[in-house]
Order: sequence, then structure tokens, then C-alpha cells
Amino acid sequence: MGKILMLCLGISLLAIDTLLAQENQVESKSTVDVNRGFIVNVGEKAPGGILLELTNGEKLTLESLRGKVVLLQFTASWCVVCRKEMPHLEKEVWQVYKDRGLVLIGIDRDEPIDTVRQFASKMKVTYPLALDPGAAIFHKFASRDAGVTRNVLIDRNGNISFLTRLFDMQEFEQLKQKISELLN
Repeated sequence: MGKILMLCLGISLLAIDTLLAQENQVESKSTVDVNRGFIVNVGEKAPGGILLELTNGEKLTLESLRGKVVLLQFTASWCVVCRKEMPHLEKEVWQVYKDRGLVLIGIDRDEPIDTVRQFASKMKVTYPLALDPGAAIFHKFASRDAGVTRNVLIDRNGNISFLTRLFDMQEFEQLKQKISELLN
């Protein structure tokens, strides 16, 4: 009788442990869904120690851009959604705001420089693209398994002001509105 009771108790504890583990997984997944893969939040300081190496050979740090409104656009040549978004960024953001002080830098995820240059040419974008070997910069903003299409808007004080994920016209309009507000 004692062995049966111990066996039942062991099975019950195992079942409770399994249920708690499943609940934690659901909670963890819902947090990722809410944050859309970002590990940063609006209102936080942008991560430090970021060196941007542009395809023209110029190197700059994110900190050196303090005092300017900065839009980081995470992209890749193989990303279909990025290709859909880039003409809008070029025409509706870069061409409109570049002379008003906006710094827009596309950060290409883990591709060689020749691929990135060809990508920029094919997409007909004139805003600068930076290299991101090993997706090191990307991983300062988003989790390792997160999708690439995303934008991070940073205000003049280095604070994150707006985050986008994928390409949604309504969210894109909100991004443009926020850029306009920050530049005025």
C-alpha cells in the first residue's frame, strides 16, 4: 500500500511539474509575441558599443550620432518583406527627411559587402547601408531567432522612440509621424 501511495505521489508531482513548465513556456512565448522579438523597449537608451561600418568604408558609432534623430533599418537581400519596405523608406522617409537632419542607416544582416552593395543598387536606395557580420548589431536589439525586418527610431538623446516589425502601412505611417515629431 505504501509503495502505491508513493508511486501516485510521484506521478502527481511529475504532472504538476509538467503543467508548470508548459505554463512558463506559454508565458515566455507570449512575452516574445508582445515584444515582436525585440529585446529593447521604447523609452530605453539604445544599446551602446555599436560600430557601424558602411559599405563606402566609413565607420561611425551609434554614440557619435547623438544629437540627431536616427532610424536603423534592419534588412537583408534575401528578405522579401525588406524588399517591399525599402522603396517606401527611400521615397517617404529618406528623401523627405534627410535634409531635415534624419540619419537613416540600413543594417544588412550577415552578408558580404559585395552582396550588400548589389542589393542597394538593385533596390535603388540612396541611404547608407552598414554591414552586420554575424548579426552582432541585430542581436543587440532583437532575439537571435527573431525575423529581420524591423526599424528602430532613436531620438536626439539616444533613447528608443519607436519600433516597427515587418511592413505594415498603418505602422509605417505612425513611424513617419514620429520622425516628423522628433525633427520638429
